[in-house]
Amino acid sequence: MSSEQPYDLLVIGGGINGAGIARDAAGRGYHTLLCEKGDLGGATSSASTKLIHGGLRYLEHYEFRLVREALNEREVLMRAAPHIIWPLRFVLPHSPEQRPAWMVRLGLLLYDHLGGRQTLPACRAIDLHEHAAGGPLQERWRKAFVYSDAWVQDARLVVLNALDARERGAEIATRTRCLSARRIGDHWEATLGEATLAGETGGTVRQVRARAIVNAAGPWVNEVLGSCLGRDPAKSIRLVKGSHIVVRRLFDHTYPYIFQNEDRRIVFAIPYEDDFTLIGTTEEDYDGDPAAAHITAGEIDYLCAAANRYFRRPLRAEEVVWSYAGVRPLYGEMDGSASAATRDYVFELDGEEGGPLLLSVFGGKITTYRRLAEHAMRRLDQALGRRDGPWTAGAPLPGGDIPGADYEAGLQDFCERWSWLPLALAQRYFRNYGTRAEALLGEAEEVADLGRNFGGDLYEAEVDYLVASEFARTAEDILWRRSKLGLHLPADTSERLEAYLKKLRPRLENRAVGA
Repeated sequence: MSSEQPYDLLVIGGGINGAGIARDAAGRGYHTLLCEKGDLGGATSSASTKLIHGGLRYLEHYEFRLVREALNEREVLMRAAPHIIWPLRFVLPHSPEQRPAWMVRLGLLLYDHLGGRQTLPACRAIDLHEHAAGGPLQERWRKAFVYSDAWVQDARLVVLNALDARERGAEIATRTRCLSARRIGDHWEATLGEATLAGETGGTVRQVRARAIVNAAGPWVNEVLGSCLGRDPAKSIRLVKGSHIVVRRLFDHTYPYIFQNEDRRIVFAIPYEDDFTLIGTTEEDYDGDPAAAHITAGEIDYLCAAANRYFRRPLRAEEVVWSYAGVRPLYGEMDGSASAATRDYVFELDGEEGGPLLLSVFGGKITTYRRLAEHAMRRLDQALGRRDGPWTAGAPLPGGDIPGADYEAGLQDFCERWSWLPLALAQRYFRNYGTRAEALLGEAEEVADLGRNFGGDLYEAEVDYLVASEFARTAEDILWRRSKLGLHLPADTSERLEAYLKKLRPRLENRAVGA
């Protein structure tokens, strides 16, 4: 048996739900440990369409509670993290053969009012032959509607929740797998195995005790129940793969599009990383290891065809510069289409009759993760001994404590105070790190003080910060999850960065910047 002090809560899974629950629990005073077998947000949570939205199409399936909750959360999250979450105005070209205009307008009016919209502008109709968004579209598209939703840097949202959890007392153990857990008296005893990175030794095994376990393993939730916890899953999940493609910028304006496809699904085309357009998503039932999910040629053709139904300039498969795929664990059976499966979440609580608790999380979507965490803690509070109540609704995420949540004013102030930074670099630092960019810069007084340049505007100071403060261990963590610099930098950047990280890890791991 472990001699360590028992934890109140062991959270298995470092996606958005696990990180959100760990943050909420730590803020209530619970001694919390989160273990994640890979990198934070390394699977489903970094493979989304990167939207904080109510889910306009869910209205067709009468999921009014889910849409209302998501729309309410849209406002909460925009205030909590204005540096990584910002509003967008979506253009929905009207396809009269699918839905009459009055029905679309009615749905958008309901969407505007269902969640108590506070700061975002309302929907309106536009003439595409006169509006800037009409320029890239084929002549036949004349009428459209514009409505509001928000964008999120999804992987960064996960990291910031984990960072806040750690600063509130939680332990975050990445590259650490829960190998097994069993009930012994009033505690779980769990065996955790530390993974090894290529070229490194390690693989230590650790025994911990916890009063409760939260299984937030996403698409692996049933696998954890079976192979790790020795329990038969009581609920069904449907694994659905969603794939996206990234191409060179297809239009110059800032409006993203939401296209209605001929199969009645929707596909987004969104300005991405300044120089690109993100197109997605597909929805296909998936059977296999979620870690092995990848886009197929058929999915690329599907997304190109969806875009070509609307854009003037034909898009070809060979123009894809990057793609990604993720597997979403949707609650429910395999009946019906994947697009009609609910995005709501469900809990399974085991142990209410006595003994240590096990709470498993099924389903969910990135927009509602904070409410999911509150509901999870409500289920656990009574058994664990109620601590402080809900607190996250008014608490900014790290870097999000910008006065008045006014990003533009905060950026202007940052650029003035760090006037020696090149403007594009200052903008990227503040967009990624918000007020935490100050910690990254430290005592630097000129660009030379930022250290070695790995290509583009990636400097040693930022790499050191990400390793010390944001759990980054590999070049992939930095180039594709903490940022999307992998799209912009030379192909050999990853190799040079990995060589630097191998030397850096022993010196900086698990230390806070400035410590």
